[in-house]
Amino acid sequence: MHLSPRARILLREATQKLRTRPDMEKMRSKVVDEIVAWCEAHDIEPGPRLTHGRLRLDRDLLDRINDTLAALGHPRLENSLAGLTSAEQARLGNLEHKSVRENPREHRVLASLPAEDSRPGLVSRPRDVLDLDWRDISLDAFDVLIQVENLDGFYAFDPVISAQAGWYRPLVLYRGDRHYGGAFARLAGAWKRVGKAHLYLGDFDAAGLHNALGSAATHLVLPPLVFLASQASGEQLPAEQYPLQASLRDHAAGLPADHPLASYLAILLGEQRGLLQQWFGPVEALEVVPMA
Repeated sequence: MHLSPRARILLREATQKLRTRPDMEKMRSKVVDEIVAWCEAHDIEPGPRLTHGRLRLDRDLLDRINDTLAALGHPRLENSLAGLTSAEQARLGNLEHKSVRENPREHRVLASLPAEDSRPGLVSRPRDVLDLDWRDISLDAFDVLIQVENLDGFYAFDPVISAQAGWYRPLVLYRGDRHYGGAFARLAGAWKRVGKAHLYLGDFDAAGLHNALGSAATHLVLPPLVFLASQASGEQLPAEQYPLQASLRDHAAGLPADHPLASYLAILLGEQRGLLQQWFGPVEALEVVPMA
């Protein structure tokens, strides 16, 4: 039996408060009853501190809990396990709390970068896909961020489009899902503060453009307007995405009539037609369309 993360949080907060007061009371609850059961299982008797409705916590009781934790090889109360990796938790004791530990992919992004050295036993490709800690990426080394929505498109993407637009050092990243989405959002926030162009390559539908707006993209990567107008279809604009169109209509209302994006949005919002990224045609024919 060990203390749950909730029980440790309650006891750690009590430890901090008891630095300036002799004791404090906690109403009986599930987590308080857990602490009482843990204490009794380790021969720590609450005694008169425990009543039908309350548990009184004092420094002596918390010291005894801490001493027992140390004897068991568990982290002391002042050591928070929340947000730590399993390795960092291990350095504090022999107890692992997966529910509060840092997710192994907390800071990981999926990047596509030019291949460098060939690796024995592996076929050489023009680009390498690398799982990286976004904090290890020097944003100054790149002149444009290219965010790719779909994973299959990301693996196949060649960022020739950035050279056409005058950018030669692209940072190509997968938009992310439940595995990589959180870290990408943090990198995108840091990129926005740098003030460089952020291109979004994804489905031309309500969800794709909604995601582009939400990630603070400055440009969309799209087929030429004539091509898109001829290929877009109602079947590639799912009805369940209709609620997402409200934010796009607000964005469209703020654009000048001659803005390059306005004609694209007229197809999506006016004609209710979309086009998935896989139907965009050759990458070298794609264009960069400003969002604002």
